[in-house]
Amino acid sequence: MKKALIGAIAAAVLAVGAAVYLNTGSQAAPASTFVLLDGSKRSTDDLKGRVTLVNFWATSCVTCVGEMPKIIATHDKYKSRGYDTLAVAMSYDPPSYVVNFAQTRKLPFQVAIDNTGAVAKAWGDVQLTPTTYIVNKRGEIVKRYVGEPDFAELHQLIEKLLAEA
Repeated sequence: MKKALIGAIAAAVLAVGAAVYLNTGSQAAPASTFVLLDGSKRSTDDLKGRVTLVNFWATSCVTCVGEMPKIIATHDKYKSRGYDTLAVAMSYDPPSYVVNFAQTRKLPFQVAIDNTGAVAKAWGDVQLTPTTYIVNKRGEIVKRYVGEPDFAELHQLIEKLLAEA
């Protein structure tokens, strides 16, 4: 009896947890303007229609540099299916370092420099790097990772979001 009750409680907690997770998609990504390395601009509205990983990072962040090959591999795996990546360099990162990093690593996605810190501020006052957001096709944040994501879990989430209409 006791085991059955504990099992039922655990199942209820998991069901509630899953519902909360699924409902986190209601937070719209903050209105922002991203200045890309080539000088062009993108806005949060430009993210709509694609599943997008927005990664706040810095060239001085060991974890950021370490996870970058996995972010590249994820981008390459899903880009043909409506997935995009936007790497946002923090305001304290010297632009020349960011340009050098993007060029030498041949980053296959867009890189923005948040030279004023306004984008990081708008996205929840990001201060820790890496901080990564997953934005669904409707332009809503569905997940935030502080630190390196669990890439197996991340890929499952991307698959699910890409399958949505």
